[in-house]
Amino acid sequence: MDVVYTSDSCDSDSREQKTVDLGHSNKRHLDDDLLRVSKSKKLAEDIETVLLNHNKLIRVPLSLNDFTNLKVLDLSNNRLEELPEVITQCQLTTLIVKNNLLTDKSLPKSLLGAAGHGLKELNLSGNRFAHFPEQVIELRSLKYLYLGGNQITNVSKDIWKLQNLQLLSLGGNLITEIPETVGLLNHLHALVLCDNLLEALPASIARLVNLKSLLLHKNRLRHLPREIITLRNLTELSLRDNPLVVRFVKDMTLNPPSLLELAGRTVKTCAIRYAAEDLPRTLIEYLQTANCCVNPNCKGVFFDNRVEHIKFVDFCGKYRIPLLQYLCSSKCVADTSSSDPGSEPNSSMMRKVLLG
Repeated sequence: MDVVYTSDSCDSDSREQKTVDLGHSNKRHLDDDLLRVSKSKKLAEDIETVLLNHNKLIRVPLSLNDFTNLKVLDLSNNRLEELPEVITQCQLTTLIVKNNLLTDKSLPKSLLGAAGHGLKELNLSGNRFAHFPEQVIELRSLKYLYLGGNQITNVSKDIWKLQNLQLLSLGGNLITEIPETVGLLNHLHALVLCDNLLEALPASIARLVNLKSLLLHKNRLRHLPREIITLRNLTELSLRDNPLVVRFVKDMTLNPPSLLELAGRTVKTCAIRYAAEDLPRTLIEYLQTANCCVNPNCKGVFFDNRVEHIKFVDFCGKYRIPLLQYLCSSKCVADTSSSDPGSEPNSSMMRKVLLG
């Protein structure tokens, strides 16, 4: 994977003369230290980076507001339980508050202010958020968003509004579902979803044409959407510690199709003609939802009643991955297996998936 800009990287050479580094001071209060720096107006205007990481801070120093050109603020590894409004008045491009004690009630009602319009990187990893912070959605310039290591159970459906996002890190949470709207993040290069409770991924993930890294290890995935094979720029795919590399779906049950389903299949497979005056509008709309069976030897269709089948497909010439496909009948399973001898994994393929 290409080098991804992270919270730990900084252009130290160009910022050396414009940085206040009070990190690792092991202090609970740094107001006096900052005030001494900000006494000189010119000096305060020159400062672009303030490092207050690895202390015992329980609140953010209000004197930060004196640094009118502050761009980078590192508050990581402290004991902060709240981010005050003063944060929004700084013209920040990078805000790092990882490994603190922030909760769902810790952020200002809005993160916009002077900071929000230019904020490129926000790191809230390693805190105590239970829900995706909706204030983040306002930050339309955001490129790098880190929310890993919390207790987040959901991802906002409005995530698509962050159209400049290149990296989205949500690993180490309690997320059970990813919204379809993630597929609208056109500039996304890296998506970190490892160590969650995901059982499936949305098919819309195939729209992420610029995606290079997809980390899915330590979830509950039994399969991947078949559309994922279109991600030709993907160079890193991590799947270890998922049921899909340990146990594959072979036993399938098919509930008897309804009379509506049977009639709809007959109309479609026999190409029975009908006009608007022949059927109620609801039935015409129903017939338009027919899905074709993916078995190349079958010309059948299905509506609501279908069989789930796992098929192994070559991915980028590197390894085989189990993809979910839908069939119209359990009989089609045998047909697909016999027509494609490579559909079942061998031990070497299994190892490649396991190590992916």
